[in-house]
Amino acid sequence: MKILHLDANHELLINQLNDFGFVNHEDYKSSKEVIESKIHDYDGIIIRSRFTIDKQFLDNATNLKFIGRVGAGLENIDSDYAKEKNIHLISAPEGNRNAVGEHTLGMLLSLFNKLNKADAEVRKGKWLREENRGIELDGKTVGIVGYGNMGKAFAKKLRGFDVEILCFDIKNHVGDTNAKQVSIKEFQESTDVVSLHTPQTDLTLGMVNSKFIEGFSKPFWFLNTARGKSVVTKDLAAAIESGKILGAGLDVLEYEKTSFENLFTSDMPEAFQYLINSEKVLLSPHVAGWTIESKKKLAQTIVDKIKAQFI
Repeated sequence: MKILHLDANHELLINQLNDFGFVNHEDYKSSKEVIESKIHDYDGIIIRSRFTIDKQFLDNATNLKFIGRVGAGLENIDSDYAKEKNIHLISAPEGNRNAVGEHTLGMLLSLFNKLNKADAEVRKGKWLREENRGIELDGKTVGIVGYGNMGKAFAKKLRGFDVEILCFDIKNHVGDTNAKQVSIKEFQESTDVVSLHTPQTDLTLGMVNSKFIEGFSKPFWFLNTARGKSVVTKDLAAAIESGKILGAGLDVLEYEKTSFENLFTSDMPEAFQYLINSEKVLLSPHVAGWTIESKKKLAQTIVDKIKAQFI
């Protein structure tokens, strides 16, 4: 079987696939059109987020048996059409779930203790102790939206704190010993912290909007290490300005390019200008699952799943 690698990944991925007898080719620079012209020669492709695998691409991939996505989500692949063509889809949420859980917890603790603000002030010679008095996580209710690999990983990281953990998910019976599954009504009545861990689907696009935010009974802290397009940024900014949202930790943004490699598709939107000027907002460049360890784990997960399916 011949595999075309469209993005660079940890070296173990190609090395182990070579050992298993696969023929591996790499093309990290050609245009999508060039790739489409030769994709019929390949049985499998490995991609991160370089471009969208759409219907036209899949129609050209006449011999394709699998697509390996070195990441958690499959939103850059026309999954339904791929399945119609009996193409096996492989993703690796197990590979970076721990990294996402740790990053989310780090963002939350940084917000609660104003670490970003305090660090910037001390570097400027300001010693403002009272202004940087933090709050404690113990005693709070943490709500997790989307209780799959990432949501469960975050809940696991919270076990050392004296907190109540609730989860809301469209799937039934996903709660466990770390989080109690509740209705959206109970979720919005009780939570002090809301952490988003949903995939990008038609159901989740723009789900965190003014209506969703106003449904909460009390002001809350908001974390998003999932997908940026699940949040309507102007509604988030308005909620921070009004005090409905006390602070936000955002690893992903509505304005990211689909490749995740650059931020803006156009000029800086006004709502984002508000976020970057707010001391209540902590930002990182879509790196929650992007650790030294997760790079290796993601690659190994893809190898293991290819081996299980095709060897």
